[in-house]
Amino acid sequence: MEIVKNKCIPGNFEKFAQLVNPAVIEIVLDYVSLCNPKSIFVCTDSARDREYLRTQAVEKGEEIPLAKSGHTVHFDGYFDQARDKGATKYLVSPGEYFSKYINNIPKEEGRKEIRGLLKDSMAGKEMIVCFFCLGPLYSDFSRLALQVTDSYYVAHSEMILYRSAYEAFRKEKPDKFFTIIHSAGELEGAVSKNVSQRRVYIELKDNVVYSINTQYAGNTVGLKKLSLRLAIKEASQSGWLAEHMFVTGINGPGGRKTYFTGAFPSACGKTSTAMLPDETIVGDDIAFLREKNGGLYAVNTEEGMFGILQDVSKKNDPLIWDALLNSPEVIFSNVLLTKDGKVRWLGDGGPMPEKGMNFSGEWVCGKTDLQAKEIPYAHKNARYTVNLKVLENCDPAIDDPEGVNVKGIIYGGRDSSTWPPVFQSFDWTHGVITCGASLESEVTFATLDKEGERKFDPFSNLDFMAIPIGHYIKMHLEFEKKLTDPARIFAVNYFLRDEEGNFFNAKEDKHVWIKWMELRVHNDVQAYKTPIGYIPCYEDLNRLFREVVAKEYSKEDYLKQFTLYTQRLVTKIERIKNIYHGLIEIPSLLFDVLQEQRDRLDEAERQFGEVIAPDVFIKG
Repeated sequence: MEIVKNKCIPGNFEKFAQLVNPAVIEIVLDYVSLCNPKSIFVCTDSARDREYLRTQAVEKGEEIPLAKSGHTVHFDGYFDQARDKGATKYLVSPGEYFSKYINNIPKEEGRKEIRGLLKDSMAGKEMIVCFFCLGPLYSDFSRLALQVTDSYYVAHSEMILYRSAYEAFRKEKPDKFFTIIHSAGELEGAVSKNVSQRRVYIELKDNVVYSINTQYAGNTVGLKKLSLRLAIKEASQSGWLAEHMFVTGINGPGGRKTYFTGAFPSACGKTSTAMLPDETIVGDDIAFLREKNGGLYAVNTEEGMFGILQDVSKKNDPLIWDALLNSPEVIFSNVLLTKDGKVRWLGDGGPMPEKGMNFSGEWVCGKTDLQAKEIPYAHKNARYTVNLKVLENCDPAIDDPEGVNVKGIIYGGRDSSTWPPVFQSFDWTHGVITCGASLESEVTFATLDKEGERKFDPFSNLDFMAIPIGHYIKMHLEFEKKLTDPARIFAVNYFLRDEEGNFFNAKEDKHVWIKWMELRVHNDVQAYKTPIGYIPCYEDLNRLFREVVAKEYSKEDYLKQFTLYTQRLVTKIERIKNIYHGLIEIPSLLFDVLQEQRDRLDEAERQFGEVIAPDVFIKG
């Protein structure tokens, strides 16, 4: 404690001493000794402490102020621009099983390596100790988290994204909480130098995440996807769900509001769905779900957004656009910084810039990297960090400790050829298996995988599953038994293309699909009962296109979008079955449900051929 006292900047040891929580004190003492910081700052819930983090982020060069007060830009290193799945591993005890999709390393080996990398990693720098809450404060849904970092940018980002919880730690003295230990490591300029030694390790037993030699928020903002892994493990043991889902409120007829959650892989339309005009947003990324009074309820673990900027424009995303222009506090990352203190990103609707500063340093049009590949003026994975409460469409229930009652669950990915734009499963089990567990997506720039590959991503949560996939599926199937009023399950696909590669759907069309789902949840419209689920009737979509997006919707467009290609659908089923056959402890019900869907498709093909218009089926 004397070491901590001597390292704390004036007034901070007193803040630390008030915690009187043996678990917190032990953790901080351990990492002060290991990381050897020059000084320590303890962040409370006060506005003064929050301002200190903002100021230091700029003074240390981790953020650059923009022309608009409160707006800054951060640059990650050239090779530190996305989640590094290869370097993200679980620390596994002997005999502990993880599927082949989940990277792992023997626990003792991993602990030795990560502690070796963390040793003296904060020498000459300041350790920042922060306290946050995942979910509304003092809620049965929520989990407290302790963050230790040496990056003001990381701490500042978390300050925008999460609810501060110093007082909750001080008053509740929790003995169980999530712990995130991060160091940017040795810096070159203001970015991590040794990215070849980037490591992100998760220790489930003690609820700890370690991150070193990286600054990219997906690898370092530990309360986000990294803590989701910890939450999934806990949820599996306690009978609730931790999901990679947005939560949104959709306005329906007669003034009613219907809440939906939705799971989409990165860059698949998740945030834009959560931010539809004239609807409300509770959260855009991660939700904790529980049963309450027989219904499904959800909270957003965050109060901010770490969103992808590419293609955000005034026309396509007016609410986000307005927030980025007018919010009192925004962090932009890996955009182009122009000489007049403004930022540009790919697809923002502006003219091609000539020069500026970006993730590669000083940039001019035509600049190339060492492999002679042209460097774009902004990174494809450029991001913004903003608090949800500044948005005009922020739902008033965002901080409700009771959560919101969810009536619909949506699964969606990038699929250029197979799934129609929207359909509804027959029931919970059918939806969990044929929509959630069968989800695939064509890879985007948000991870370091090869773009364009079709990746198996069940529930949009494969990267974050801290339990075997079979256990995760069983957990979802069993969860329905708690519910007397289960949510309806839907699937969407915004990326269906014709043979020339042109999208069938305009970006605004998703609003129509969501409005149709809202009507289906309340049994206000019928649908065609097809082999894969319920598909909208043309007359309902025709009306909704006029009402929602003021467009005419032709029968020809409807048939292009919703015609079923049986062989494509059968091929997908067989592909999914083969994947699961290679895994252990998969419930037999999964194969039964998939085979039943295959049988329905085979029968439909015998009756109607391989290409089937939806209106040959009966309504239900």
